[in-house]
Amino acid sequence: MTTHPNRLIIAPSLLAADFLKLGAEAEAVENAGADWLHLDVMDGHFVPNITFGPLVVKALKTRSKIPLDVHLMIAPVDPYIAAFAEAGADHISVHPESGPHLHRTLQLIRSLGKKAGVVLNPATPVEAIVNVIDLVDIIMVMTVNPGFGGQAFIASQLSKIAALRRLIDSSGRQIYLQIDGGITPQTAHSVLDMGADCLIAGTAVFGKPDYAKAIADIRAAMPKPFPEFTVSGG
Repeated sequence: MTTHPNRLIIAPSLLAADFLKLGAEAEAVENAGADWLHLDVMDGHFVPNITFGPLVVKALKTRSKIPLDVHLMIAPVDPYIAAFAEAGADHISVHPESGPHLHRTLQLIRSLGKKAGVVLNPATPVEAIVNVIDLVDIIMVMTVNPGFGGQAFIASQLSKIAALRRLIDSSGRQIYLQIDGGITPQTAHSVLDMGADCLIAGTAVFGKPDYAKAIADIRAAMPKPFPEFTVSGG
């Protein structure tokens, strides 16, 4: 059985928001029906872009009631995990390539009371996560190369999404299968068919004049009926 939660999770990516009014943008997508707020943290080293750090996460925590889903694109990652946890991140996702000991990194995240995620770049194989499946709450598949918003969806990742759905189902664990990159109402249908249950959308939400309609349009790609499987909220 496909282990979807009974509600498609939509997490607008603040990378595509108006940086002059991040607090207002966070509140706007929450009011428009977003489930999580996705925060891309980039260091200019692991990826060729720079965004924001723990202080911005801390400020957003005062404005957002939905979970803060933090994606750390930094290396080395371990020295910064505690700072993001203390700032208010509810979920912390890391790349296998961003530190020497992925297992230890995931243990650290969970020891701080946060949901732990692993992010697979387009060239990172499914095998990178097999031996840590017991420590993950989120598996994120990058369907673009990390670093910049607005890129085109890489369709070759669909088979990886399907393989990860099989891996999650065989584990018996409640793990979100999250997709990041090039998500639109059209590509959403494809990744949901492969077993995804959490979609990150940047320009597909923040690039539209009506955030509620943009989120509803993505949610409309959900299979009907969406297979039910209860997964806890934040």
